[in-house]
Amino acid sequence: MKLRIGHLSTFYHTAILLMADEELQQGLGVDIEWRLFGAGPSIVDAFEKGDLDIAYIGLPPALIGIDRGVDLKCVAGGHVEGTVICGKKRYRGFPEIEDLGEILAQFRGEKIGVPGKGSIHDVILADSLLRHSLSKDIEVVNFSWADRLTEAIVRDEVSAAFGTPALAAVIKYYAGGRVLYPTSLLWPNNPSYGILADVRFLQDSGEIVERFLVRHERANSVLREQPRRAAETIARFIGFVEEALVMDALSISPRYCAKLTSGYISSTMAFARIMKSMGYLRRDITAEEIFETSFIDKVHPEKDHY
Repeated sequence: MKLRIGHLSTFYHTAILLMADEELQQGLGVDIEWRLFGAGPSIVDAFEKGDLDIAYIGLPPALIGIDRGVDLKCVAGGHVEGTVICGKKRYRGFPEIEDLGEILAQFRGEKIGVPGKGSIHDVILADSLLRHSLSKDIEVVNFSWADRLTEAIVRDEVSAAFGTPALAAVIKYYAGGRVLYPTSLLWPNNPSYGILADVRFLQDSGEIVERFLVRHERANSVLREQPRRAAETIARFIGFVEEALVMDALSISPRYCAKLTSGYISSTMAFARIMKSMGYLRRDITAEEIFETSFIDKVHPEKDHY
């Protein structure tokens, strides 16, 4: 049997560490077939086709999938506050400017890049522009592959980007960029990503899911407690990024844990309400439809580490 896991290229997802360090996988009892995707919505499409068992994904794309009938459950967290605004240093940001609306107003008549439509970053950007009455003044450009965003910043095809801490670190290194607003202020406790599972797989292979979540949290503990080891392992595995860049990405928003907390869940439900108001969702979705906490509560009964 093979465990089919969908993942993104994001540095701080434990997928990269688990692929790079086989010791972290010890005891799982099944082989993993890792499948790389460009953004969350394409992972949801793969679930819908029956091509995945579990995956690393931001919650908004999963909500869109659940809304259209994809049988998914979030069984664990992974990281919170993982959306960053970044741009070149010619733009002003926090702490010179404390107001988010004033920072965004610099981009009137310009373009802001963001990963795929319906991704967590896309929803936060859309909500930010709406709250500050800038939706009609700034053009949003969606990229199916988040890595393409770096090129767009370098070439001035877009003026700023909403994306992961890894994206922010790459833009700092290769485009002379900077973080324009702290992740903790943009949307506190936002569910950067979680572990989603096919419901039928959960029912048939719950023990495998539990064993995987133990290894997922083991890798999270390396990110939290041994970031230099994690950065070295990740950089060596990827092969074309420097350890210092990975360290920067890990430190921009260092809140890693597998636990599903009340804050994680309530933040997700706030997303659901806003996504419905924006037309991303057709109906109200309950927490019971989204989350199955019994697996992570069993393997991670202690307090969260976020």
